[in-house]
Amino acid sequence: MTDWKTLVLDEIDKRQDELLELCSRLIQFPSENPPGDSREISQFIMDYLKEAGIETTVHESGPNMWNLISDYGAETADGKKLIFCGHTDVVPAGDRTRWDFDPFCGEIRDGYLLGRGASDMKAGLGGLIFTVALFSKLGVPLQGALSLLVVPDEETGGHLGVPWVLERKLIEGTAAVIAEPSGPQNPTIGQKGSCWFEFTVEGTPGHGSLQPIAGESAILKAAKGIEALQQLWDIKPDIPEEVKEIIEISKRYASERENPSYGQAFDHVTVNIGTIQGGTKVNVVADRCTVQVDSRVPFGVDHRDVLAKAKELLASVGIDAEPKQFGFYGNANWTPPTEPIVQELVESIAEVSGKEAYGVLQWATSDARAFRKYNIPVLQYGPAELSTIHNFNEKAPVWQIIQSAKVYALTALKYLKTTQKEA
Repeated sequence: MTDWKTLVLDEIDKRQDELLELCSRLIQFPSENPPGDSREISQFIMDYLKEAGIETTVHESGPNMWNLISDYGAETADGKKLIFCGHTDVVPAGDRTRWDFDPFCGEIRDGYLLGRGASDMKAGLGGLIFTVALFSKLGVPLQGALSLLVVPDEETGGHLGVPWVLERKLIEGTAAVIAEPSGPQNPTIGQKGSCWFEFTVEGTPGHGSLQPIAGESAILKAAKGIEALQQLWDIKPDIPEEVKEIIEISKRYASERENPSYGQAFDHVTVNIGTIQGGTKVNVVADRCTVQVDSRVPFGVDHRDVLAKAKELLASVGIDAEPKQFGFYGNANWTPPTEPIVQELVESIAEVSGKEAYGVLQWATSDARAFRKYNIPVLQYGPAELSTIHNFNEKAPVWQIIQSAKVYALTALKYLKTTQKEA
């Protein structure tokens, strides 16, 4: 009888160059969001899968926004359906003069895959696509259904991606794996909540030569509000008993393996002033200023309470403005480590790497929240040089790309199992 696990893992080793070439090609499509246009990269993915004998269904959620669903295997009596999920959009490259290489080169140099999206998350996405295609090429007889969901919108809130697909019941699953960046031994099994909001401050225009005698600067008022909003950090969470242990594990992990200060993020509301837009001209007193804030919300705090506290803090410095949510907002959520998909992916990491593995929480937010909303157990695992995510000179280690592909394949084999069929 065929040992499918050994066969598949050996084939990944033999086809490493094909895997890396696929990841390189994905980076070479400049799928920045905004503006958001997934057509070219989506067509490339569909063509790649078609060569492996897999057809893809396209669901357009907005102008130039293509959600792709590709299926392999068949539904069985136990009803197991595993979803592999990844997004094609990346954050803008920004000032290209601050990159040491072309952000869309997709080159492999000194053991790293280079370019925007290498870590977030085209190397992981490439691993998922490669794995599904490989299963088809080898004819792996899965006992359940494996679906590949490739979405075009995650970086700007994701409303045209995973939530859009799940709301319309275009895909179903009993478990999901998202190829978002993680530590090589530590998949993320939960995420903090989020509360993105903006507020607009009104002022009184006047001639710049008479400030501060004449006019009232909206920018100066907004600056006082920005300072006051730092107090959101001081909100005390009422942490539920069931997540206290995983929070402590995650704090130790972040402090020891990422940065000694990062552990604090798991039980505090973080506050980032993302954009400030105000004024019309340098010699005119600004009559309006809009500030956008990215706050992340720990377990034990409701995102709506953060919004209410923000309004209270703005009022305390004389700003009568209504903070309005946009983009990401929702509460912290997780998938317990006792779920089969979590256990099997963690086991797969340990088996492939020969090292201890365990799940941790993530201080950011992702599409995982949407799967959990529909009661689909989900976790995230993907190759990454974490310090370069959303930064200049983004890259991902080649060894992690190969390890992740093996973990995806082994997890699918464990979760769905194979029939005892001769090769």
